[in-house]
Amino acid sequence: MKLPILFIDDGGVMNDNSRRAAQWQCLVGEFFVPLLGGTQEAWQAANRVVADGLFEPESWRRRVEAAVDYEDFDRAYHWDWLDGMCKLVGVPTPMDEWLPLTHRATTYICSRVHATFPGAVEALRRLKQQGYQLHTASGESSFSLEGSLAAMGVRDCFGALYGPDLVNTLKERPDYYERVFAAADVTPGDAIVVDDIPSALMQAAQLGARTILVGKQPHPEVATITVESLAVVPEMLYRFV
Repeated sequence: MKLPILFIDDGGVMNDNSRRAAQWQCLVGEFFVPLLGGTQEAWQAANRVVADGLFEPESWRRRVEAAVDYEDFDRAYHWDWLDGMCKLVGVPTPMDEWLPLTHRATTYICSRVHATFPGAVEALRRLKQQGYQLHTASGESSFSLEGSLAAMGVRDCFGALYGPDLVNTLKERPDYYERVFAAADVTPGDAIVVDDIPSALMQAAQLGARTILVGKQPHPEVATITVESLAVVPEMLYRFV
């Protein structure tokens, strides 16, 4: 029997975004102080201010709409993040190799943040043992996911880490899952997408993928089933096979 291939989101499914913020602020300083100067406290405060501006919903919407593709989005986002923090800390913004620097910072930080939902690690290992092929399908970049899964100790459970950088399109764009399935050489009907955002699942479902919503409010129009956490997914997959 051919098992479906799982595409699993990170934030909101494997890791708790609300627990990440405080750890991020501390680790930003830990990474940048030795390289660019300033104090731990200054970097922590700067990251808080800049991140609040970047993730303000209307600001985020405009940023997504303005981007030509993910590469364009990534450069603008990381420049605004780094330059904004440097100005607040009072240190010069590095002009050479600044984009690889921000990518290294992200990987460094993600690999040291611990915000895993209870039961998530055990669920992923069980799915792997049951013979399921696992990939990510996340709005986070592949290098962010490398760090996060390393921190969880489950990188070996996954094949490709589909953040938007691997398919050069934002997850908010309608062709995201189409590009992910094509890159993975997977027919949508053979895929199961696990996510906590109904609008993301709607895009996957419209292509013919089956979907699992992680949340408390069912959305039968976009999700085949709804579960409260990733921890129970292994025992629910009998509905798909």
